[in-house]
Amino acid sequence: MFDEALLEKLCTASGISGDEDSVRDIILEEIRPYAHNITVDPLGSIIAFKKGRKRPSKELMLSAHMDEVGFIVTYINDDGTLKFESVGGINDTAAFAKQVLIGKEKIPGVVCCKPLHLLKADEKGKNPPLKSLSIDIGAANRSEAEKYVHIGDSIIFDSIYENKDGRIISKAIDDRFGCLTLIEMLRSDLPYDMHFVFCVQEEVGLRGAAAAAYTVAPDCAIVIEATTAADIPGADGAKKVCCVGSGAVVSFMDRSTIYDKEYYNTAMRIASEKNIPVQTKTMIAGGNDAGIIHRSRSGVRTIAVSVPCRYLHASESLISVSDAEAVINLVKHLAEEILSN
Repeated sequence: MFDEALLEKLCTASGISGDEDSVRDIILEEIRPYAHNITVDPLGSIIAFKKGRKRPSKELMLSAHMDEVGFIVTYINDDGTLKFESVGGINDTAAFAKQVLIGKEKIPGVVCCKPLHLLKADEKGKNPPLKSLSIDIGAANRSEAEKYVHIGDSIIFDSIYENKDGRIISKAIDDRFGCLTLIEMLRSDLPYDMHFVFCVQEEVGLRGAAAAAYTVAPDCAIVIEATTAADIPGADGAKKVCCVGSGAVVSFMDRSTIYDKEYYNTAMRIASEKNIPVQTKTMIAGGNDAGIIHRSRSGVRTIAVSVPCRYLHASESLISVSDAEAVINLVKHLAEEILSN
């Protein structure tokens, strides 16, 4: 069983793209006793190296991103409400009427919009666009609001963390679960030397991974992620993409990467041999830091292993404990297999 208390700590921390300090501090505290070398690059990504029992013939980089989607304060209205923009890909409907926390002090607020009785005829029955929404922190006017919040403050969803019968519900499972996986590996007795990268700014364009991959200069990489599970009412067949409870997700292709076919086949073989539940995506969708890592320098052989996650980029997402365990188990075996050949 993985360290669920640490997963909760990571998921509930505040860390939208470009403001990952709180998450980085948690990770650094956890990995310092285990890593042989740790650096934080100018963008803020953590690059850690741990020696294993053997020195491999190639350099392996395991990668997960620290940042989560969220919002940023762009203006304070005269009435004390806040205008904001999204940071990362958030559907407008995921923001409406949600509780949020603002800035380092985590000032509570609620996303609000025009009340029903003031809607025009052509606005009724439609989801309000993000640009029409505001955040109410209870301030009487701009002057009062400015005592608590500032333009440029980060905004995260104010969400619960709960494990109910093997189903974990939380914000930011994408990709704090990936960060947990890397920490679990750093804590373990590694068969080979490995590099571990906790990237910043994945949600706004894979920016941290681009710089980190250039620094590490790996020959091969494993990206650990959370990926969209659409096994919900209204989605049938291939449109489910992947399913919660059906095991780790090994991708062969997404919108930014065609994954190394040999590594894909190796992962599937390991899963079969080790009796690890595994599945693949049934749609070519999404993307992750692999999209920039595999193109770094002269090219990097890359594979992604993900936990299936419902309601990705929303205020609460959902994963299965059994899927999480499958991912961690598969990644450990896959890393050893890649470096042994």
